[in-house]
Amino acid sequence: MYNRRMTQADALSILKTGANVFLTGEPGSGKTHTVNAYIAWLRSCGIEPAVTAATGIAATHVGGATIHSWSGIGIKEYLSPADVDAIASKEHVARRIRKAKVLIIEEVSMLSAATFGMADAVCREVHQRDAPFGGMQVILVGDFFQLPPVSRGKEVLFCYASPVWRELSPLVCYLEEQYRQEDGAFLGVLSAIRANAVEDEHYETLAERRTDADAIPENVPKLFSHNADVDRINAAELAKLPGFAMRFLMKSAGGASSVEGLIRGCLSPETLELKKGAAVMFTKNDPAGRFVNGTLGVVVDFAKADNTPVVETRDGKRVYVEPADWKLETDGKVRASITQHPLRLAWAMTVHKSQGQSLDAAVIDLSRAFEYGQGYVALSRVRTLSGLYLLGLNNRALSVHPEIIEKDADFRASSRAAAAAFTDMPRDELQDMQKRFVKAAGGAWMDEEQGSDAGSRHESRGGFAAAGFMPGRLAETLEAVRDARTLSEAADARGLAVSTIVHHLEELSALGVLAKKDYEHLLPEDEALEEIRAALAESEDEKLAPVFRALGGRHSFEVIRLARLAK
Repeated sequence: MYNRRMTQADALSILKTGANVFLTGEPGSGKTHTVNAYIAWLRSCGIEPAVTAATGIAATHVGGATIHSWSGIGIKEYLSPADVDAIASKEHVARRIRKAKVLIIEEVSMLSAATFGMADAVCREVHQRDAPFGGMQVILVGDFFQLPPVSRGKEVLFCYASPVWRELSPLVCYLEEQYRQEDGAFLGVLSAIRANAVEDEHYETLAERRTDADAIPENVPKLFSHNADVDRINAAELAKLPGFAMRFLMKSAGGASSVEGLIRGCLSPETLELKKGAAVMFTKNDPAGRFVNGTLGVVVDFAKADNTPVVETRDGKRVYVEPADWKLETDGKVRASITQHPLRLAWAMTVHKSQGQSLDAAVIDLSRAFEYGQGYVALSRVRTLSGLYLLGLNNRALSVHPEIIEKDADFRASSRAAAAAFTDMPRDELQDMQKRFVKAAGGAWMDEEQGSDAGSRHESRGGFAAAGFMPGRLAETLEAVRDARTLSEAADARGLAVSTIVHHLEELSALGVLAKKDYEHLLPEDEALEEIRAALAESEDEKLAPVFRALGGRHSFEVIRLARLAK
């Protein structure tokens, strides 16, 4: 029996060996952060991964293409041998597949077994090699408790049911820590849904958040199961505001089919209509850190010079929201792009479009939920129970696919076995595996003295970070933390939440570029630090909520996480 739980650092080390991996975990467990850390490491070694996703929405989140577009299979549901040969013969498809040494597929839960098999067939044909996906490393990212593949009336076959998955035999990295929800009661509800063990107490917990339609707080997004409800509410709310709407038209460049794919996946509409007072949500991460995908705000003005909207976020910051680009890049070249202000009306959105979002608050109506996982996806978007306003709940809303419950137990067991095996592996042996992978992928490995060993802990400001390989957002956070006197001061300097600052420090630690002296001045006094460490030591499952309760709420979740870093 293996009890070693997979951490982000464990998963990152495994990814670097070149093994095929299924990276999974509950919403908010750090899957995206871990993948981003791995992508940054690959690029630091001179290896450019192919980043894809099962849906257009997910593809825009990761800055890549859909697996359908990348592999050339498009919307086909079946490929004959002649079809495979024809697709593989297309020069632009063959070139990008041959170039890829690492293929990343996000939101794999929404990828059918048939599509998975078709993409594999094309990759084998291009590489002329009878190995899964032609022998490249494949990283599958997702959570099968979330929305399943679109079945169109047919039997749902998850991609893990494909013979290709069995042949690929990915190592399972099941992240079991939670970073999005920090509310013990709420986590209990979400865990019960995943275990198909929802009881009266969980319904009672949700019932406490039942809200009448006329008591909904202003400017909080609403999640519905059907598009018609979303469009109706957004249009009605905008119409209530005085004055004429400002209209912003999306611009595009590139091939028609590629542009169409970007538009389908973009959360900003082709025609964006706004008025002063409109509730909006940002639909893209800002490189400058002023907002992230999912940040909520209100339009407070339009610039006189060009009518650019000015949005005040919920934490009081005013942002001049210039147009942003969504691009489809392959082989380092932009194939298509769309340009629009990274905003959408946020009075309401579908549960489907909310997948991948992390919201401070949401009004959720699950009275017409019809799909397995729909309720779970909606509820898990919200960080805390206090941010949930529930309008309705039907019997289907808290159901998850029965097949997934049994499969999830297998995934957890496999992950713990993998974590134990890699933990027991001598460090030199693990590093040798990573070096061999980098060499085989055509990259350049530099030893620790040169600073590219992202798996080691450096006790100076040199090495990996000084060499310029750290993601920009993390480099900015590290500098802010070094210069700040408190966590709040660092958060203010970066325009981020305190929890995000700590999350960045955890990412830096996973990358191996965080020294204790970088943040030790932010740690609590010795007596408090020892109290937290003692509570962490007594925790059996590494979850933070029990530690928080054991400490009587005397220390915030962020301080506990910071103390955990310093263990």
